Amino acid sequence: MKGKRNIGRRLIRNTGTLFGLVVIGAATIIAITAYLIAPDASPDANRIIVEIGGRKPGFRQEFLLVKKPGVATVSFFQRLLYGREDAYDYVPISGYAMKGDSIVVQKFVDEGVFESRAYIFTGTSRVKTLHFWLGTDKYGRDILSRLLIGVRVSLAVGMVTVLLSISVGVLLGALAGYFRGRVDEIILWLVNVIWSIPTLLLVFAIMLVLGKGFWQVFVAIGLTLWVNVARIVRGQVLAVREREYVEAARALGYSHARILFRHILPNIMGPVWVVAASNFASAIVLEAGLSFLGVGVQPPQPSWGLMIKENYNFIITHNPMLALAPGIAIMLLVLAFNLLGNGLRDVLDVRV
Repeated sequence: MKGKRNIGRRLIRNTGTLFGLVVIGAATIIAITAYLIAPDASPDANRIIVEIGGRKPGFRQEFLLVKKPGVATVSFFQRLLYGREDAYDYVPISGYAMKGDSIVVQKFVDEGVFESRAYIFTGTSRVKTLHFWLGTDKYGRDILSRLLIGVRVSLAVGMVTVLLSISVGVLLGALAGYFRGRVDEIILWLVNVIWSIPTLLLVFAIMLVLGKGFWQVFVAIGLTLWVNVARIVRGQVLAVREREYVEAARALGYSHARILFRHILPNIMGPVWVVAASNFASAIVLEAGLSFLGVGVQPPQPSWGLMIKENYNFIITHNPMLALAPGIAIMLLVLAFNLLGNGLRDVLDVRV
């Protein structure tokens, strides 16, 4: 327990690692509360208002909110996990006037183009001004909201990838290093074959089997990043399998499973945690690349890579922030996990 506290103190003293932990902690909080803090809390932040598509950061627009019929209420936990359907239709306007029980608005169609429309003004209708801090994409969706909810995809792909890569890599690497001989040759051959295939090409091949989708991309990436874990674990097990405490365990008649999982693996996990942080960062970049290419997370679910794909043409036109914002978010989160990995390497005195 005291050793764990010392590791925590040494991590916090490292400025780069502390920055990484702060960014990861903030991203985790945002991922959990995304639908509570996002300006657009509809499912996938998919409130489409095409009239205001492609607007610059800081854009403000007045709307007439017209109540939708039959919108069901959701519980707090459903809203936290999936958001809630908009209870209103958002009509962009440039002005309005009351006439009896009706409201006559100048509906915003495009720059300098307006259309006069009348709506029955009920007690549930209201006029509201919305502020789009990072602008809107070409469909008129709020970039900030999609950026916040997109954190969930990046953290989820990293977590699933790390769990898969550690599970497969530790198991195969431990078996190869402990039993050696034929088992080692077969597993090492598999590692070399997987390693010889370009990562992106291997992910494409796996996704061709699994299909495109949210969970498929997580599994595909996870099944490509285990080889580095297996190689490191194999080397560590080979180095400690002849140590005195392992020989003593064999002399006491302990089973291979107990020796491996109770006595060897707990003593060699330091390098694994460092590689896990690196795999987390690699998974975020891979997911963004796959979504950019159209084979990762599918619309309308917000993914940072997909947001870049949808808005990259604005970089050379009038509104580069639509593509730069998710790019900067990817950079910060990847940097945070790389800094955390560097800190763990220094604190655990790992040489990988």
